[in-house]
Amino acid sequence: MKTIYVLVFFCFLLFLIAKARTTNQTDCPTFNCGNLDFDFPFFSTGMPSRCGLFKMNCSGHEVLEIQLAENGSWYKVTSVSQALTITITDPRLNRSLETGTCSDLSSFSLPDSPWLELTTLYKCNNSMNKNGFAYANCGGGGSSLYYSNLGESHNETGCSAFKTPQSWVIPKNKSLSNVNATFSLHLNLPGSCYRCHRRGGECKMNEGEFYCVGALIDPKSHDPKSHDPKRQEKLKLGLGIGGSLILIIILVALFIIIHRSCRKRTSPDLLSRDNSNVEFSHVFFKIPIFSYKELQEATDNFSKDRLLGDGGFGTVYYGKVRDGREVAVKRLYEHNYRRLEQFMNEIEILTRLHHKNLVCLYGCTSRRSRELLLVYEFIPNGTVADHLYGENPKNQGYLTWSMRMSIAIETASALAYLHASDIIHRDVKTTNILLDENFGVKVADFGLSRLLPSDVTHVSTAPQGTPGYVDPEYHRCYHLTDKSDVYSFGVVLVELISSKPAVDISRCKSEINLSSLAINKIQNHATHELIDQSLGYGTSEGVRRMTTMVAELAFRCLQQDSTMRPTMEQVVQELKGIQNEEEQKRHYYNYKEETVTPHPSPPDWGEASLIQNMKFPRSPISVTDPWTSKSTTPNTSAYDC
Repeated sequence: MKTIYVLVFFCFLLFLIAKARTTNQTDCPTFNCGNLDFDFPFFSTGMPSRCGLFKMNCSGHEVLEIQLAENGSWYKVTSVSQALTITITDPRLNRSLETGTCSDLSSFSLPDSPWLELTTLYKCNNSMNKNGFAYANCGGGGSSLYYSNLGESHNETGCSAFKTPQSWVIPKNKSLSNVNATFSLHLNLPGSCYRCHRRGGECKMNEGEFYCVGALIDPKSHDPKSHDPKRQEKLKLGLGIGGSLILIIILVALFIIIHRSCRKRTSPDLLSRDNSNVEFSHVFFKIPIFSYKELQEATDNFSKDRLLGDGGFGTVYYGKVRDGREVAVKRLYEHNYRRLEQFMNEIEILTRLHHKNLVCLYGCTSRRSRELLLVYEFIPNGTVADHLYGENPKNQGYLTWSMRMSIAIETASALAYLHASDIIHRDVKTTNILLDENFGVKVADFGLSRLLPSDVTHVSTAPQGTPGYVDPEYHRCYHLTDKSDVYSFGVVLVELISSKPAVDISRCKSEINLSSLAINKIQNHATHELIDQSLGYGTSEGVRRMTTMVAELAFRCLQQDSTMRPTMEQVVQELKGIQNEEEQKRHYYNYKEETVTPHPSPPDWGEASLIQNMKFPRSPISVTDPWTSKSTTPNTSAYDC
């Protein structure tokens, strides 16, 4: 055993010394943004420009900012992936689109950086209008049109070129597109740029050719200081002193580690899957632990072919673990500074709650693993959003009204159970409502959920969630309550009866948010214009009755004043009442028809006599006639499994 320790010690020591020799020449330390560490090609506002290519402002705790070029504009950062793909928002373009003042896209041109993968757009006058186009939500400035390719028959006279991201636009229909202020960019850096940085140099690009300036040993350097013997001696002296200090620290750390390992005598395998305690800060969770290697094998090394979805916090992959279970593996973004908070949040909540309509957490990786991974049961039928208006046409329109009613009841039951457990979901939306093979509901994604103690009325926190679903009172007053989930669920109800997405910028400005559209239609007694006619609204009296009552319930959930909204338990009872009332009416109508016994008509009865003696059944659409029922509405709980 001692021999193994000695071998491991020397291998580890040689690795760290080699690493120090290649990295300590930069004088550019790793910096912290939120809960994450960043290094080259990123650098913070307090560091010299040679430390990176993209400056980040980490002073705020809620929103990170990035600069794509020196002294350029600042953009808000949404996420940064392991493959150096960043998702950012242009605040100036976003304001222009919201206020309707967007008329000239060339003013929002991105810097022509060699490190960014961009496309070129041309702004020209109407003299070249054969192949020109404009955007639906941002015109071409009166007499100007845009061209993605001028073609060989046109020169660039009268046209101005500017750089745009490939994901800048989103299709509206076959002939029109909309500009999107939030878009993704891929950072494309050559490997030689990283080597230059490790040698203490600075990456430069001139006319498409890369060169390194200021490196310790750089034959291509254009900087005479890079070959200064005195400078090299100073750097070597600094490396020697630094290496010695690192060596002392390593020796002390290894001594402590080996000493503690010997005292324990037993070394539990934290990467084996059993019921182990996983410690995060001050919280202990008893859940199964998966090794990173097993999950890597289960997802075929996180293959794109296994990709199930991509969200704000991470990417979800399909996998099959060694015991044969199908799983969904969430891989949290490495550069998302809230990933540890979300990781802890989901584990804490899902290990303390048990409900048939909540997704089941199978386990996670150890905190000592190279990545933070969460392992859930695999739900095979996609999300409710996929079936309402997803990209796959074969799924759309499949959900019948009875199926949608069941989805609404099961989702509401899960949320009522959360609220009874003092949990606020905070991100209720149709993309977080999964459907199993029988179209049963599984509510997922608890990364933003919060604990609401029973002795308080609200939690004060910065608004988070998905646009179109966020409670306006929460957004305005920073007060998170269980009624915030009720508002979000009201949007889900409207989606179920209308088959429309929560946000659609192709709609008119006042109706981009589905909640505004629904409130407007219901208040103006135009509910029929809101409800999806393919559900049978125009052909089935029962569907028309039920969808109208659900629309009225959604209207109450969407009230601006949270005190006017019902609780989730009241919502569950009302939805079940709507469903049961319709079933009772249908049974009554069938019962009346079955009990009518026809009698033969005497030969001397004429048509007038028949009409005089005939007793017509009461109309099933009457709201004033008393109805008899063979059974009363069951007093069911919101948490029935």
